[in-house]
Amino acid sequence: MVMDAAGNLRDIGEPEIDGAFLASGGVARVHDALERDALPVIDAEGLRVGAPIARPGKIVCIGLNYRDHAAESGAEPPAEPVVFMKAADTMIGPYDEVLVPRGSVKTDWEVELAVVIGSRARYLGSREEALGVIAGYAVSNDVSEREFQLERGGQWDKGKSCETFNPLGPWLVTADEIADPQALAMRLWVNGERRQDGDTKNMIFDVAEIIRYLSQFMVLEPGDVVNTGTPAGVAMGLPGQPYLRAGDVMELEIQGLGRQRQAVGQA
Repeated sequence: MVMDAAGNLRDIGEPEIDGAFLASGGVARVHDALERDALPVIDAEGLRVGAPIARPGKIVCIGLNYRDHAAESGAEPPAEPVVFMKAADTMIGPYDEVLVPRGSVKTDWEVELAVVIGSRARYLGSREEALGVIAGYAVSNDVSEREFQLERGGQWDKGKSCETFNPLGPWLVTADEIADPQALAMRLWVNGERRQDGDTKNMIFDVAEIIRYLSQFMVLEPGDVVNTGTPAGVAMGLPGQPYLRAGDVMELEIQGLGRQRQAVGQA
């Protein structure tokens, strides 16, 4: 579905928003149909809101991409983007339940700007090319288990890829609607207490550089999601390290991209 200028929800007339939809010019088709008033209004009351992109081929993440978060983690700001992968099936809807894994004592939150890729990208030569392959932006919660990630050996992936660990949405806001992805306020609350209060202007590596850089090491395909890092205020960096427990509630938002809410349960 798509939201029109009046705030009505309309049926886009296509089965899913996925990589094939984006690669085939789906955004332009829906925009044209919306302009012609050819999309029927729907009543979404009672319907579950899923993630705004279906079946991403991969979720690529950038770590330590805000100086204040690197500082609270006890790490030096990286000279190049820190890249890790997250299992694609961690993605859930923006209001779905997040599960604390069995055996977990350090499940953490991370509000992030997510970039959704709209066209194939390999060996991009400029920032302009990088911005040109972006379909849009969304709110992402890069939920993490810090003990699994940092204390159990190996790479970060096993602390990032537990089930339900990537709520996304509620909206995919197309790139033309975001004048500057480096000027977006971002906030996260746990049980009503503000924990994160940042701005994308404070990224070490901005969106254009992240996408250009990634394309030198992997092919980015339509529908892929890139999480671009989190500001300070994660549980790992707070006094007492108030990690998530069943019964907690997370709420998070990014300026212009909407708001999420997840209750926390136990796996």
